[in-house]
Amino acid sequence: MSDAGSFCLVLHSHLPWLPHHGTWPVGEEWLYQAWAHSYLPMVELLEQFAAEGHRDVLTLGVTPVLAAQLDDPYALRACHDWLGNWQLRAQFAATQWREPLLRDLAAREFRAAGKALETFETRWRSGFSPILRRLADDGVLELLGGPLTHPFQPLLHPSVRSFALREGLADTALRLGRAPAGIWAPECGYAPGMEEDYAAAGVERFLVDGPALHGDTHAARPVGASDVLCFGRDLEVTYRVWSPKAGYPGDPAYRDFHTFDHPSGLKPSRVTGKHVPPHEKRPYDPTLAAAAVAKHADDFVATVVARLRSLRARHGRPGLVVAAYDTELFGHWWHEGPAWLAAVLRALPTAGVRVTTLRGALEAGHVGPAVELPASSWGSGKDWRVWDGEQVSDLVTAGAALQDELLAVPAVSWRDPVRDQLVREALLTLSSDWAFMVTKDSAADYARRRAKVHGDRFAELAALIRAGHPGRRARAEAQRAEDGLFGRLDARGLLG
Repeated sequence: MSDAGSFCLVLHSHLPWLPHHGTWPVGEEWLYQAWAHSYLPMVELLEQFAAEGHRDVLTLGVTPVLAAQLDDPYALRACHDWLGNWQLRAQFAATQWREPLLRDLAAREFRAAGKALETFETRWRSGFSPILRRLADDGVLELLGGPLTHPFQPLLHPSVRSFALREGLADTALRLGRAPAGIWAPECGYAPGMEEDYAAAGVERFLVDGPALHGDTHAARPVGASDVLCFGRDLEVTYRVWSPKAGYPGDPAYRDFHTFDHPSGLKPSRVTGKHVPPHEKRPYDPTLAAAAVAKHADDFVATVVARLRSLRARHGRPGLVVAAYDTELFGHWWHEGPAWLAAVLRALPTAGVRVTTLRGALEAGHVGPAVELPASSWGSGKDWRVWDGEQVSDLVTAGAALQDELLAVPAVSWRDPVRDQLVREALLTLSSDWAFMVTKDSAADYARRRAKVHGDRFAELAALIRAGHPGRRARAEAQRAEDGLFGRLDARGLLG
């Protein structure tokens, strides 16, 4: 194999905490769609590569809040029900659709749901963590962790930020046997000095967006005077797949995510065209989609090779390309994503590219000189505007006041479930998802409602603590049982 350089695919698996209720298009439906169409196919891909002897296939970040849901007995039962309902919906569609392509699609959906059910019943009965741990222990993938509830870290009080990170790493260690050495910082949010928090927590590497490094993403870089390394997303390559304006999933041949057959809940159309109304979109044709997958896999491989050649010419040594995406892009948002991903991971080595993980990139020597990072994120403008802009100024103000109130709660020497639940509600209120959804106008009302629910619970518990109310313990236990989230969390780590 020629030494063209190294390619790292980094995937970030995250959904907000979805309580045990909710309907499409928000609530639990989000979780089960991603579970069926992204997480199951991703595990299948990784296990196939493992069976073929491949190692260091990709780097996968799983946020603690998602891991908790994929291990939760309630969610496991409910997802099984959802998969069965998917198969029933496919049966119904087969009785209603008359167009030959659509009848074939209904049959494909029925078979896909049956396969998912069999896989779920035989491999997922104990949740995601046992599957993930085996893949990590065998060296098939590198795992990244993160703070407990996916907050936008730069807006957190330093002590809250440190606690959330420690608890997130500890939760991953509890599920997988060891804490990850790297993290995908939520939203790639960074403020100068955060590398010191990372070093104190045992974090050795983290992701930033390419503009934070002025596009110089050819190697990992120590941050400031620390030994903590940052990796930057190579946007020139990453944006071939998914960018704010374009990318492969918009091809006319691919399955259209947004066009539903509402009686069955299935998606029968291909994209057809950017400005084609839903009722005029053409039926989905798997043959056309497969051809587009092959074309786009070839294009991506050529793009990576060209980028690595330019980096070698510029720096006089093999370079590194890091392409990073949300896992949910592959299968959930982009139906053909898993097939495209498998094709790319197989084709890159043939083209002379070393496919590896962030850990493997370090072992290969892809480390450059130290850098001072600016405040940044991977959101619009590559600054913090998505999470602290004018549209969400009320959430930012409320979040700052909540943190002040939280840190003023008097400490106790014993494990207090009231304070444990208080901290849970605070961290859930501070999730970055709510501001993102409001700024992007993506189920904004839902996001505001969720932030308010957790904020109101926090306020009620804080009032009970201040009043010394004798019923506070029962109330906290009832709320904790409802959420079933992070049972090991001990508020004394923050309030002690």
